[in-house]
Amino acid sequence: MDRQAVAAELEGLLGDYLRGEGIDLVEIIHRYEGRDLVLRLLVDRPEGGISLGECARLNIGISRILDEKNFLDMRYVLEVSSPGLDRLLKTKRDFARCINKKARFFLNTPINGKIEWDGIITRIDEDTLYIDIEGSLLGIPLASINQAKQIIE
Repeated sequence: MDRQAVAAELEGLLGDYLRGEGIDLVEIIHRYEGRDLVLRLLVDRPEGGISLGECARLNIGISRILDEKNFLDMRYVLEVSSPGLDRLLKTKRDFARCINKKARFFLNTPINGKIEWDGIITRIDEDTLYIDIEGSLLGIPLASINQAKQIIE
């Protein structure tokens, strides 16, 4: 099964369980590390912040679900962890989680002649993210964002 198929099937199998726990599935990493197949699930709360104990509890619950469904017909290592504070912001949900926080944006299309901007995320609508740059509001089309990351100060 290819990576996209594994990710799609995992999302389908675990979606209800994670929503019931109040947890967002941020990213699925599926790769071989040495001879081991590793399924790494990065999870977080919608408002941000998840503890090591919560990750351990989720690991047990997710393992049970995957075993019951006989998810992969091979041996694998399951890791459930936090994506960390300095993770990349990729989705509207990621940006919404960082409202009123400072972030750095690298654009694939320049705005006002620049492709790199820092500012405080103030809001997001259907296709535009708004950041406050020292009192001035800048709208960035979501399609123009190549990479973004919260700035931890």
